[in-house]
Amino acid sequence: MSPWRAAAIAVLIAGCAGREAPNADNGMIAGDPGEPRNRARVHTELASVYYERGSMGIALDELRQATAADSSYAPAYGLFGLVYTELKENLLAQESYERALRLSPNDPDINHHYGWFLCQNGREKEGLRYFMQAVKNPLYAAPWRSYSAAGLCSLRVNNTKDAEDFFQRALKLDPDEPAALLKLGAIRYRQGSVEEARKLVARHNKLVSPTAESLWLALRIERRLGERVAEQSYANQLRRRFPGSPEHQSLQRGQYD
Repeated sequence: MSPWRAAAIAVLIAGCAGREAPNADNGMIAGDPGEPRNRARVHTELASVYYERGSMGIALDELRQATAADSSYAPAYGLFGLVYTELKENLLAQESYERALRLSPNDPDINHHYGWFLCQNGREKEGLRYFMQAVKNPLYAAPWRSYSAAGLCSLRVNNTKDAEDFFQRALKLDPDEPAALLKLGAIRYRQGSVEEARKLVARHNKLVSPTAESLWLALRIERRLGERVAEQSYANQLRRRFPGSPEHQSLQRGQYD
């Protein structure tokens, strides 16, 4: 499962139950299993479980039942967008995100996911607008997520200056945001601030399982600092854990920068 999928589920539908209201037309109270909004919520939650497990077909079936129960339930369309993105059905994903945002234009999580979808599909400038829309919401539970994603999006168009600013904003809100730590570390390394880069990457590798990218960056930092024992340790880890990676191939060729 990608890091983005792992973070996508709970935030998309969190708090929905707490926002239910009585249905004046039929007298049912919020949370009644027969109430359309509650049925939509339950099916969306089930869909999220299947999405997380990689069972996209079943997730789609649950989402269809959710929107059949309540066609105005925005989180269901937001999750449709995530599922269709995973299936590489980009047109359907876009239609789903746009419908979700028509229903709930200020929803920070839907704005975030649509921004990332746009960024992944060569529409970085558009994506940035949705990340910024997400962080404007004072009730957004994880604004650092969108700042970090905006930094990644900026790097895709070689805008290092804005990326640096976004990563710094993310880390100010959450000093343990892994992507911001790693990418800001890489920026600092290229800028020659090697000790700061070292601290950022070390923090990243303590928080999450090191990747080929993070091991390769740590290796090059230690090499530049002249720490040959640490450099060799990272080289051994890279060789053992990621033998087929581009980073390991660069190591074999001696191409450090």
